Amino acid sequence: MSPIHHQPVMVEEVVTLLAPERGGLFADCTVGLGGHAEALLSRGGEARLLGLDRDPQALAIAAERLRPFGERVRLVRAKFSELGEVLRGEEIQGGILADLGVSSLQLELGERGFSLQREGPLDMRMGGGEDISAFELVNEAPEEELQKIFSEFGEERMARRIAQTVVAARAVETVKSTRQLRELVYRAKGGRRKEGRIDSATRVFQALRIAVNEELRELERLLGEAVRLLRPDGRLVVISYHSLEDRLVKQRLRGWADPLRDPITGRQREEERLVELLTRKALRPSEEEIAANPRARSARVRAARKL
Repeated sequence: MSPIHHQPVMVEEVVTLLAPERGGLFADCTVGLGGHAEALLSRGGEARLLGLDRDPQALAIAAERLRPFGERVRLVRAKFSELGEVLRGEEIQGGILADLGVSSLQLELGERGFSLQREGPLDMRMGGGEDISAFELVNEAPEEELQKIFSEFGEERMARRIAQTVVAARAVETVKSTRQLRELVYRAKGGRRKEGRIDSATRVFQALRIAVNEELRELERLLGEAVRLLRPDGRLVVISYHSLEDRLVKQRLRGWADPLRDPITGRQREEERLVELLTRKALRPSEEEIAANPRARSARVRAARKL
């Protein structure tokens, strides 16, 4: 298998928050190419790792990378919302890591259809087994549905005009490639190709990817189970890359961490707290890391410890 350039995002911050030197079982719910997993296992000699990923290509690369750790590693093809099913009643003593978004493998292989910069078919399925691809959405979804996807999942201000442009274009010719879609977005935006630091088609590609892979629903399911699956002192660390994900994580962690007040006395009921926040504000990558790995620019890390 061809080598893929991979730099795990904010690896020092992630390892420090998870504290693998405590030992026990850790779950990397998006193991990808194994960068964070390798760092965790190297730092924690007694740590064990359960790695999940829906992408079989990524799992094959991770398996080779993590081979030196032998029986301390178990890799499973699964969505991260399926963590509880994979554990089959076992609790996680160490911690849970979820690195959200697109992996280096998915971005660098044009045939996966994720990248703005690489020509490829409109696919965007992270595991290949999803029911619908970006091609089907772009060519078959009603204009109103496309507008909603671009607006809600991409926070795209010109969602209506872009949806209209796509629907008009597909009536003449099937939209098959990432290049075709990118050019349609540029056309809808009057030829504008940049918006600040990002390509002006970025939000549309993000929105389609989220819709195809049901990413926000998956995240909600994981967050709904995370505290239950952790033993006391277990850590939860989430790396998000856009505001929709980060907002979900922030709200859930703060909801668990804020002590409830007794409705009669007004006193805080400390026993109701589920977690202690390890990050009061989201951690961001340093300028040095961004310079070395531009994909880290939008990363936000939030973490909590189960009480």
